[in-house]
Amino acid sequence: MSPPTSVLPDELLEEIFLRLPPDEAEHLVRASLASKFWLGLLSGAPFRGRYREFHGAPPMLAFLHSCHWNSRPKMEDNIPHFVPTTKFRACIPDDDWGDWEYDAWDCRHGRVLLGDAGYKPMTLVVWDPMTGCRRELDAPVLVDNSYGAAVLCAASGCDHSTCHAGPFQVVFIALNKTDAHHCVAQAWVTLPVTCDHSNPILLSTYGSHFDKWSKSCSRLHLVSDVYIHEAPPIFVQDTLHFKLCDCFDDRLVGILKYDLSTNCLSLIDMPLVESIIVDDVILMAMEDDNLGFAHVGGLVLNLWSRHMGSDGVASWTQCTVINITDILPIQNPKKRLRLIGSMEGTDIIFVTTDLGIYKINLKSLQWKKVWEREKLSSHTGVSTIHKKG
Repeated sequence: MSPPTSVLPDELLEEIFLRLPPDEAEHLVRASLASKFWLGLLSGAPFRGRYREFHGAPPMLAFLHSCHWNSRPKMEDNIPHFVPTTKFRACIPDDDWGDWEYDAWDCRHGRVLLGDAGYKPMTLVVWDPMTGCRRELDAPVLVDNSYGAAVLCAASGCDHSTCHAGPFQVVFIALNKTDAHHCVAQAWVTLPVTCDHSNPILLSTYGSHFDKWSKSCSRLHLVSDVYIHEAPPIFVQDTLHFKLCDCFDDRLVGILKYDLSTNCLSLIDMPLVESIIVDDVILMAMEDDNLGFAHVGGLVLNLWSRHMGSDGVASWTQCTVINITDILPIQNPKKRLRLIGSMEGTDIIFVTTDLGIYKINLKSLQWKKVWEREKLSSHTGVSTIHKKG
């Protein structure tokens, strides 16, 4: 086939290409192969920058989850808990992952944080599914109550559009008992770490350990009967937010906040004063860069957003009320819905129904079924892998 001859102005041609959906990247690839002119246009920095700006947050390529060992589904890839939602497949180094018993703890800025709490000291792995690189480290402290962790881009001023190959940091939060009635929360952060992507196989060996943790931040004293929920933390305006739960009845009792800029832990309030089951709530990093709080009661979804007032005091505002039956197929309305995660920087959440797992855009109310499986585990957090472009 002869190369296409463009009869359209360059500006109009670019506008057409801009509207190709980001979750169907094969169309852009085919167009770039049609001619050298189109290849130059589509691969150029101006177009790629406009494309990211036009479409906003990159599309989801896969999601990761944690589940009980006796209920693990068989995945297409041999990485535990990795579920592709597109044709994307993870890049796996040439060694045996099958014997590793890691849970998916967090996923952000193109990287995945896996952890194995069965070993002492607790082992963590940072893995780049797009290149296959991974780095290992030990937890900074033994944990006797509960823990939370996050992986973050460490590049200054980064817009996080193509930063998965840059430096990163790991944050580790631990709750340890001080006596029968109290525990203390502490946080540690690694120094920035960079993977050598020219040799992913070497970095998959045990020689890739790094363990340079900062000193712990000031202690935050809590009652002893609380734990950090297994769901991935939410990152908003240089702060991480974890769900804090009651050990006896799995009720949400507060939000644990870690501020990276001040290296301080604190508790913030919730928009609801009544006691609520933790699986009925997710925290969100919303499109306007505010902390969101989504709660489902029966088949009704309520969404709050936390804003800073002119007086410097943050408060919650209810912004959305949605009847799930108006937008999702529900076979058994008496069966309880569960909120299991969100896509940071978007208004997209994940909910399980009796028919499967769905993602819902809370602005457009558009939805898509992402997995047939109804239930992942009694406590599940979903982290998403995004296309960087």
